[in-house]
Amino acid sequence: MPEVEILMAGAYPEWDMVDLEATYRVHRLWEAADRQELTSRVGKDIRAIATRGELGASAELMAQLPNLEIVSCYGVGTDAIDLSYARANGIRVTNTPDVLTEDVADIALGLLLATARQIPQADVLVRSGQWGSVAMPLVTRVSGKKVGIAGMGRIGKAIAKRAAAFGCDISYFARHDHQDVAYTYEPDLVALAAWADFLIVIVPGGEATVKIINAEVLRALGPNGILINVSRGTTVDEEALIAALQDRTIQAAGLDVFLNGPRIDARFLTLQNVVLQPHHGSGTVETRKAMGQLVRDNLAAHFAGRALPTPVV
Repeated sequence: MPEVEILMAGAYPEWDMVDLEATYRVHRLWEAADRQELTSRVGKDIRAIATRGELGASAELMAQLPNLEIVSCYGVGTDAIDLSYARANGIRVTNTPDVLTEDVADIALGLLLATARQIPQADVLVRSGQWGSVAMPLVTRVSGKKVGIAGMGRIGKAIAKRAAAFGCDISYFARHDHQDVAYTYEPDLVALAAWADFLIVIVPGGEATVKIINAEVLRALGPNGILINVSRGTTVDEEALIAALQDRTIQAAGLDVFLNGPRIDARFLTLQNVVLQPHHGSGTVETRKAMGQLVRDNLAAHFAGRALPTPVV
């Protein structure tokens, strides 16, 4: 039996599970009938947690594992991992940046096109046999419009590159001006929304960005504006967004993330001016294989005493 014992917070694709279980003794937390019993029984033997971005690793969980050395996260976002606890207790944390950048940028533009051009509604019209008897309404052009991007990290830059290929004018909001891009920096998010035709949100999660897209931002975006969120559900005030969609304060929204996914607010399901995605921005075979490989590479490097490929803490 493999010597090193790890705790998995949630399932990975089968190709990753096969490799992990051949290399380590894996304890499946998500399958435990009594999670507290499992961590009490094996906690002292656990040296690593393998988790996913949305599952994270709480201070409470890590405190039950006195010999924990590393948390390896399948995903970029680490806001669900208690980084303060990890730092204070010498626990390393890794994530999987870069490998999902292109896919998330693709889905951001895909959601924008689907929302502005009403592609899902057009599909329903054709499938229902209404084409020819019901007129498809005129929709909104994407090319040549003003795109505001909230967040100019790796993915924000990849989104901007794609929008530029559509001939769009681009401005962005971020914590600071990025000297490595030629786009216009706007330090006021409300001002950015007022300027933009489309506002794409790709800021990190965490306390600093909770409900950063609020009622004021949505009012500034206006009745012809479209909101796209591919960041975290916490970054948008969902009550304000639902109200803005219901009363047409904004034209429409395209969402890959939600505050309580997968059990999203049922009011979203009643709205015709929103396109919904099941948090699947990185959901391609190519990217998920690369993410899993990076998780495994970080674990292997740690236990071999080598430098971590993608450390967070």
